[in-house]
Amino acid sequence: MDRNAPKLVTIFGGSGFVGNHLVQLLARDGYRIRVAVRRPDLAGEVRMFGSVGQVVPVQANLRNEASVQRAVAGADIVINLVGIGAQAGKQTFEAVHVDGAAAVARAATAAGVEALVHMSALGVDKAASVSAYAASKLRGEAAVMAAYPQAVIIRPSLMFGQGDGFFNLMGTLSRILPVMPLISGQTQFQPVFVGDVAEAIAKAAEGAVKPGRIYELGGPDVESHKALMQRILREAGRKPMLVSVPSGLMKVMAALLGVLPFKPLITPDQVELLGVDNVVSDAAKKEKRTLAGFGITPTSMDEILPTYMWRFRRHGQFDREGGSPAYPV
Repeated sequence: MDRNAPKLVTIFGGSGFVGNHLVQLLARDGYRIRVAVRRPDLAGEVRMFGSVGQVVPVQANLRNEASVQRAVAGADIVINLVGIGAQAGKQTFEAVHVDGAAAVARAATAAGVEALVHMSALGVDKAASVSAYAASKLRGEAAVMAAYPQAVIIRPSLMFGQGDGFFNLMGTLSRILPVMPLISGQTQFQPVFVGDVAEAIAKAAEGAVKPGRIYELGGPDVESHKALMQRILREAGRKPMLVSVPSGLMKVMAALLGVLPFKPLITPDQVELLGVDNVVSDAAKKEKRTLAGFGITPTSMDEILPTYMWRFRRHGQFDREGGSPAYPV
């Protein structure tokens, strides 16, 4: 890249889990970066990922098309990482995953950007019939492709890494609960390292893969939900009992918890998602629409989970099998 004329990248949702990793990668490559978020006053930490003035948070709300257009104006590359796991108020699946994604794609087309990368989720095509989340993600993909046919769609599996939502939550629960529910224990997952996902998105933005396609990203390990939970408990050094709970009963429990005035641990829609396999398809493997297509070797959970799951052990980094700390001290 010509460092004397750095390209401008607008990243919607760039202050989130994937965004933090991606901004760091792109900043190291010399890009100028706009991090488009609803509350730029709460995203100031992203400035630290680049040199002075290289990374700038700007205000944008996917439900306000004018703000989306302002955030895209003058950009060379646009990346949309925005997604919600549960609906709240005006932040509905339809508003964010479908209408919002379409607004970004339309703005990218109108601005003449050279590349658009849109992050979706693995398995949404399989789960669309039972999950409102998955159905909205699938419609969002179609809306993006209709407005910007050369977009690259990225479908990552369940992601792990420092600051992730799933593994850290399960580790926290294992520390405080004597019993943990196991839902759809035989469902297969293929967790992927967030660093690999961020690298794939960066490469897609740089034109390293064929545009106008959907890429499915999974890690090297395929495990059942039960095996994944057992892995988490081993890493956390905790021994709560795993008790199988029928998905129907769990949906009722989730619906009841949903009326309480705080964010629910799980929604009925997420219970449905847990019942659908979340693995890279054979078609994607055959057509190299996987991490292999980006030239990326998937990182294993064995390599990454020990670097942060130690915090859930009784004695933290010093409470390791064999007595060695998780980090040098």
